[in-house]
Amino acid sequence: SCRTSITVRDILAASQWQPVPRRGYQCASCCRVFPTLWSVTTHIQHSSQEGYSCKVYYRRLKALWEKEHKEQEAAAPRV
Repeated sequence: SCRTSITVRDILAASQWQPVPRRGYQCASCCRVFPTLWSVTTHIQHSSQEGYSCKVYYRRLKALWEKEHKEQEAAAPRV
């Protein structure tokens, strides 16, 4: 769904893929580093106004994770 809600947990999970110099949170889409979780969340929500497509990236990433999770559940043996 293109209306997938992006949560703080999604942002943190995506940011674990890339090491961040010093302290902060890195947007996994544009690689910009932000000092607080709130600031990176705000950036993602308003990224189109800044000329970035980070919100689209996170929505697609979450949709892929959800699809993968459903496939893993379907493939798991039932007890």
